Amino acid sequence: MSNVRLYRSASDRMIGGVCGGLGAYLNIDPVFIRLLFLLLLFGSDFGFFLYIVLWTVIPEEGKAYGFKEESL
Repeated sequence: MSNVRLYRSASDRMIGGVCGGLGAYLNIDPVFIRLLFLLLLFGSDFGFFLYIVLWTVIPEEGKAYGFKEESL
């Protein structure tokens, strides 16, 4: 099992890096995820709220992810 984690992209970002991070995590082009968010935005405004929630929940690439593992 690979140790792949979900981060907001620091290099492939337009606004917050959410789509770039999801694209890297799911191994697909971030353009498709951006189009999905646009469809959700214009279709029902759900895309805006989902993007804001993901922006606040997903940590930025290179930042801490959860608790530090400590050994005694």
